[in-house]
Amino acid sequence: MSPGGERTLSREGRQTQMSTRRACLVIGLAPLLGLGACDGTAAKDAAPAALPDPTLDEPHAAARAVQPAVFAGGCFWGVQAVFQHVRGVVKATSGYAGGDAKDAHYETVSTGRTGHAEAVKVVYDPARVSYGQLLKVFMSVAHDPTQLDHQGPDWGSQYRSAIFYANDEQLRIAQAYMAQLQAVHAFARPVVTRLAPLQGFYEAEAYHQDYLHKHPGEPYTVINDLPELVQLKQLFPSLYREGG
Repeated sequence: MSPGGERTLSREGRQTQMSTRRACLVIGLAPLLGLGACDGTAAKDAAPAALPDPTLDEPHAAARAVQPAVFAGGCFWGVQAVFQHVRGVVKATSGYAGGDAKDAHYETVSTGRTGHAEAVKVVYDPARVSYGQLLKVFMSVAHDPTQLDHQGPDWGSQYRSAIFYANDEQLRIAQAYMAQLQAVHAFARPVVTRLAPLQGFYEAEAYHQDYLHKHPGEPYTVINDLPELVQLKQLFPSLYREGG
């Protein structure tokens, strides 16, 4: 990633640079989400199949205080954007989890040797959305839980699929849902998402925050992140919200 925060495709993955005109054509996704005004065709034509609802979930609690949930699923730009469009999410923040505070800096995390994963802290209102519903969104559209230590063009342990649980209730719900998905063969390949206790979350640099909404026409976000928002809107119409 360049010092200004723009992820360079040659460094971060196997994609080649594309022209501004090509990006504009692909960003036909953006008008569907209020993110731009280019005409064209979508980068992904088919949405993934819907996953089952969790059989174990936290109870609806109108009086319960907002709760944190931390997910890692590749580049945090797209994961943050997905959860910013989920009803009941109060705030979604890009950051790092799994390593020490002293190493929670992009250039250090990018070495893949810190134990950190690019992660997103989701603060949600359990009266409006449950932890189980957030898990379903995470496993359905926010990333591919069958990719080991990479997501799309991004490779390394810092891009691993992980759920950092904040308490025993989140652990039970996450374990049950992963077992449920495996039992019904929800994916063609095994789920490789790791469960780990949340021992610290460290907010990422300012240029990483709200990245998709600030750079909707950048080739990386057009190819990898905008399609996830389209899929969210298609698969979760009752949870999807405009804006972010």
